[in-house]
Amino acid sequence: MSELTEAVSVASDRTKPAPRRRMSLRAREELAAYLFILPWIIGFLIFTLGALVFSLIISFYNTDLLSPSRFIGLGNYRELIFDDELFRKSVKVTSLYTLGVVPLQIGLGLGVALLLNQRVRGIGVWRTIFYLPSVVSGVAVAMIWIWFFHPDFGLFNAALAAIGVKGPSWLYSETWALPSLIIMNVWSIGPGMLIFLAGLQSIPKELYEAAQIDGANEWRQFIFITIPMLAPQILFNTVIGIIGSYQVFTASFVMTQGGPNNATLSMVLYLYNKGFLTARFGYASAIAWILFIIIMVFTLLSLRSGRTSDFYEA
Repeated sequence: MSELTEAVSVASDRTKPAPRRRMSLRAREELAAYLFILPWIIGFLIFTLGALVFSLIISFYNTDLLSPSRFIGLGNYRELIFDDELFRKSVKVTSLYTLGVVPLQIGLGLGVALLLNQRVRGIGVWRTIFYLPSVVSGVAVAMIWIWFFHPDFGLFNAALAAIGVKGPSWLYSETWALPSLIIMNVWSIGPGMLIFLAGLQSIPKELYEAAQIDGANEWRQFIFITIPMLAPQILFNTVIGIIGSYQVFTASFVMTQGGPNNATLSMVLYLYNKGFLTARFGYASAIAWILFIIIMVFTLLSLRSGRTSDFYEA
């Protein structure tokens, strides 16, 4: 009888539903994290990755996105590289702009960071003042600099006239228009300056003390300690500067519309003109992907050149 009772209890235990396993605390935290970032992931897949793939596809088509598209293969790319004189001009203008802007931003940013790294009273106020222009929108900055560069009543020509020098026409001159846009970038050294300032404050003071004991002057300390220890910051600002400079649009669009005589026609402005003014969206997408390749090549070259020259506090 006891054996029968035991068999019945075992059978009843087997028919009972298995207890549900509770989710661990770590699993619940991970699930909550994914739920919080899910809107960003959806937006990235649709509006960033999806847009990238779509632009790559239509770069092989002749399309205005309204009428039926026609597949032309590499036709857009062949026309850009071999037949489009304006495109080659935009590549030259953008490259010259980058060549002028990146060294200017790095040199001035480092110089200002060295000044703001001093221990003087009210230094926090000065740091805020130098960074504050970087938070102003690009269109507002462009409108301010249009007034600065005006040939008749602009601030620059007024200052030059005060010392007896006749100023150039700036934005209205084919020779001075692009240098004017390069000069305007003095306004945006704030982010780079902040990164250099953080790098300067992370350099061990013992290095400078040892150099002083060895008889090194301030210039030699700057060359052999400061510059090598700032190599990661210099590399970062160089890469970010190249990426940003090759994507310049607001300045040339608002201030010059690419003129005079296409002297400030950037690649992104040319892309905008082809895509939204002539509705050649396949052609504009091809411009975007060539721009992507150019930026990627210069970024990889910068990263490769900086790989063997980085110094860190450790």
